[in-house]
Amino acid sequence: MNQTATATAPAPVSTAITLTPTQIRGLKLAKDGDLYPQEAKRWTHKDAVVTYKKTDRFKERPQKVKFLTTTTVEELREYGLIKVLDADAAPEEAAHGITMAGKIWLLKNK
Repeated sequence: MNQTATATAPAPVSTAITLTPTQIRGLKLAKDGDLYPQEAKRWTHKDAVVTYKKTDRFKERPQKVKFLTTTTVEELREYGLIKVLDADAAPEEAAHGITMAGKIWLLKNK
């Protein structure tokens, strides 16, 4: 018997997704809360405002609102790491949330 001639079961398809740093930041932002569309093709948390860091030694410094672009949201949705929360609305206008696959990817990679 030749070892190479035996048939083996196909290996499970493993899609090793490699994300850019921008996509990783976007996935982490989605993990913190649902993403809603804003003006100028940006996505962020609902009612996000500039906050101030209280632990600064000398003065309060504004903390910028974190956001994603529409292209990053589309890329993460294509990978299956985030999903549309309202199936009846258009994906460009509906809120998005992180999927279990997105949470697992963050646990394994970052």
